Formats: sequence, C-alpha cells, structure tokens
Amino acid sequence: MSDPIEIKIDNKAVESRLLDLAQKSENLRPLMKNIAGIFAYSTEENFKNEGRPDKWTKLSESTIKQRTKNKQWPGMILQVSGQLTSSVNTYYDNDSAVIGSNLEYAAIHQLGGQAGRNKSVEIPTRPYLKLTDADFEEILDSINDYLK
Repeated sequence: MSDPIEIKIDNKAVESRLLDLAQKSENLRPLMKNIAGIFAYSTEENFKNEGRPDKWTKLSESTIKQRTKNKQWPGMILQVSGQLTSSVNTYYDNDSAVIGSNLEYAAIHQLGGQAGRNKSVEIPTRPYLKLTDADFEEILDSINDYLK
C-alpha cells in the first residue's frame, strides 16, 4: 500500500474566499429572512391569482349560491372574510425559513379533504402555500448572491 498523497494549496485568494464562505455560513439569518420574504410574496400572489401556475378548482354551485345569499359573491375563492390570508405568517432563524397558518381550517384548503357535518363535503385542494418554478429560481439566486 502506498503512502497517501497530500496536496496543499498555497493561494491566499482561495483561502480568503473559503474563510469568507465559512463565516457567512455561520450567520444565515439574513438569507433565511430573504427566503421567508419570497415565501410571503409567493403566497400573496397565489391568493391574488387564485392559484399559480394552475388555477384553483372553482367553487361549487351550492357554495356560490350560499355566498350570493350572504352578499359575499362575487368574490375571491379563499377570501370571504380575509381571515385565512391574514393568518399566514412567516418565521425565520439562522437555520430555517417557514410559512404557515395557525387556523384550524387552513390545512383543509391547502391539502383538500372531507369537511362539514359527518365529513360529507369534499373540499378540493387549493394550495395557497405553493412555490412556483420562478420562486425556486429566486431562492437559488438569493442563495448565490448571499454566498458571493
């Protein structure tokens, strides 16, 4: 068995850049704040456009009839009272960026499923917490800019 080969790089510029990278990775909070902002903007756009890139499933005729009776139609699909949109919050720290809602009914709109009395109503999936390909590109650009 031969002895391992050791190669040392004696380049101050490379060493300096690697040191910069190590120092930046110790404090990712500014990057995570930026990513949380991208999450928030994307979610606002999802509500405004009623789904991106694919539109959400339209409301059922019975829901439209009920909303019309309550003078809440025409209107936006997930925005009768504005509670869901205003409940969406972001959080970030040094290691993560998170977006979500603490409302009980938030998940059923995001994921779809059975709701109502005896789970007799089918709620279609209307993902308001969804990132588009452009959002992912913006996140990657933010990471690259941060590491520069």
